[in-house]
Amino acid sequence: MSQSPKMKFMVGGLLILAAVIYLIVSSTTASAQYFLTVDELKAKGNSIANRDLRVSGAVLGETIEYDPNTLTLKFVIAHVPGETAQIDDEGGLAEVLHQAVIDPSRQKLTVIYVGAKPDLLRNEAQAIMTGKLDENGVFHADELLLKCPTRYEEAVPEQSGPAGN
Repeated sequence: MSQSPKMKFMVGGLLILAAVIYLIVSSTTASAQYFLTVDELKAKGNSIANRDLRVSGAVLGETIEYDPNTLTLKFVIAHVPGETAQIDDEGGLAEVLHQAVIDPSRQKLTVIYVGAKPDLLRNEAQAIMTGKLDENGVFHADELLLKCPTRYEEAVPEQSGPAGN
């Protein structure tokens, strides 16, 4: 018995649909990253070791060590809140970063990054990193982005104002 062309078309279409769904699900789970604060990362501990993570914190300037021969950068970040509303309630990003750096009770995380030392890496900068936490609690960053809010806040008044002044 031969199957009707309509049935073959439906079976083929279902197989293609199943393959597309499988590819979407597998690529989404493979590239998924957890975005955590330092407190959340410390609370989870080794349960998230070697997973792709994204973490943010305030750079403690006195901890910055850079070896230009190996391009190894090591520094410590302190916990900052992850919610924008909480940051606004606490006086804005510059104030939150400042408080994080001066508060000795904040959770801290050691970061190692191999690459060129960014110009914006300084005390109270916000570091946003992707990478993995090792079994010793050290974060190995693959990507490092920095924000220095005080630099931008000082520049804003000079740029604003009525035209023609």
